[in-house]
Amino acid sequence: MTTSKPASLWSIGPWVFLPTLLFGIGQGAIAPAVALSARDLGASVATASLVVAASGLGLVVGDIPAGALTARIGERKAMLLASVVASAALVACLAAPAVWALALAIATTGLASAVFALARQAYLSDFVPLQLRARALSTLGGCLRIGMFVGPFLGAAAMKALGTNGAYWVHLVALLLAAVVLVRLPDPVQLPPSGPGTARASAPPTTLGVIRDHLPILRTLGTGALLVGAVRASRQVAIPLWAQHVGLDPATTSLVFGLSGAVETLLFYPAGFVMDRFGRKWVAVPSMLVLGTAHLVLPLTHDIVTLAGVAMLMGVGNGLGSGIIMTLGADASPPVGRAQFLGAFRLCADLGNGAGPFLIAAVTTLGGLAPAILMMGALGFAGAAALNRWIPRPPPSRS
Repeated sequence: MTTSKPASLWSIGPWVFLPTLLFGIGQGAIAPAVALSARDLGASVATASLVVAASGLGLVVGDIPAGALTARIGERKAMLLASVVASAALVACLAAPAVWALALAIATTGLASAVFALARQAYLSDFVPLQLRARALSTLGGCLRIGMFVGPFLGAAAMKALGTNGAYWVHLVALLLAAVVLVRLPDPVQLPPSGPGTARASAPPTTLGVIRDHLPILRTLGTGALLVGAVRASRQVAIPLWAQHVGLDPATTSLVFGLSGAVETLLFYPAGFVMDRFGRKWVAVPSMLVLGTAHLVLPLTHDIVTLAGVAMLMGVGNGLGSGIIMTLGADASPPVGRAQFLGAFRLCADLGNGAGPFLIAAVTTLGGLAPAILMMGALGFAGAAALNRWIPRPPPSRS
């Protein structure tokens, strides 16, 4: 190995990381606004949770096709297509006349997100040396988290001027900038591959064949990924709805989201370093323990100070797990049919992303919002146990 590889990793940054950062800014801007938009259209608390869950449904529907599409047309074209589809969906959000129309548009943004995210992951999984893999993928996740940090502040400013719809305009502008980057920048440098399973296949196998061959991994480690996804997604519902419960306005709720994102941005690269140096389990298990604990104490908050404190604790848990699903998927992926496998593995996590808000909606309907949040805390501890059981014990190659 040459000592220049870390520099080469950063040299691909403008093409690989910048579009993800911009996409994350847009997602961060609308994250606290979706449930509030649904409430503005007359939705109940439970129905607002279902509207947020529609994004997860779009991810679930899109994961498997995203792998096949990326393998067929390449990362750049896949990301551009995702940007166009997401832009159209955001316009539909702005014009939504009813809750059902907003839910359909949000589901479409999830579909586009699946394609966008998988295209970036597939490139890094193929061409980044194994000893840098977790740092590269946690940086990719970190770029999304930086965007999720910046986005709520921009969204709060836009909502002050334009109402709740201002957040969607922020996302539209961010998507336009991401598309410009993808069109104008040259192809990224291909890093020298390292270790087994780094070459692209000249003739990718069928998606069903890849899933069948790797079903044991998807049943076990995929279950852990599902629980991670559920607990992570629930925070996007739990924080804004609990903020509304304690009397905070939409702009203040966005600021609380931003504070949580600020904590996340401090942890993504250290988390990747620990994963590369000591193993994936050293960050995966603590991440879920912290997220579970934060959910358990959220119903005890009663004002902006206590709510912001718990939101930042959630940021610690989420930041510790930055890139963990992508890294585990890349570690388990085969050299032939990698994109298809990554689509299937992401499906496990995104099933959780979709299920989390649905579970909150169901339990809220039956017993109230606080019991629903407590249930997600319990799932956080279950996720920690699953990851401790199924993440392979041998550590990755050390740098």
